[in-house]
Amino acid sequence: MTRQRYNRYEKARILGARALQVSYGAPVLIESEQSEPILIAAEEYDAGVLPFTVRREGN
Repeated sequence: MTRQRYNRYEKARILGARALQVSYGAPVLIESEQSEPILIAAEEYDAGVLPFTVRREGN
């Protein structure tokens, strides 16, 4: 499966939403030494394990 490319606004929304989930106690999906939720979310994003999809409306 090809990994989808996100623009910077989509990436910011995904990372923010995931960081919020982690800060509220959601399980972390990777092994990480980080303690800040936004850094954990960034590592998960880079690893490609985030369970998010982005719906784009047609032009």
